Amino acid sequence: MVQQITKGIKISVANRFEGKLENNARPCYAFSYTITIENQSKFTVQLVSRRWEIIDALNNTETVEGDGVIGVQPILQPGQTHTYSSGCLLQSPLGAMHGSYKMVNLDTADSFRVTIPTFKLNAAFAMN
Repeated sequence: MVQQITKGIKISVANRFEGKLENNARPCYAFSYTITIENQSKFTVQLVSRRWEIIDALNNTETVEGDGVIGVQPILQPGQTHTYSSGCLLQSPLGAMHGSYKMVNLDTADSFRVTIPTFKLNAAFAMN
């Protein structure tokens, strides 16, 4: 698990390899990840958008941007957490992801970015 705190918002990421599959007759490697967002600040915050960079060992890079996470824009009071799971497909059994969340401090209306720390995506069979 990797963790990082930005402006009082703690991001924890756990991930795992789910298996190999075919996508349009090309092999793909499926990974899942679970993210917990913990508000350790003194303010109420809302996650409004996300930005991801997904990189595989073949140097393919995909950027994903959008509102919220899995269809929600959670509001977190001080001390609250929000956990969600998602996944991605890579063209190789090794890769990494990192990104950021755009948050709004609902007490001050200020927006800020929270770093999603880099985490590796590794299929165990590919590791020597």
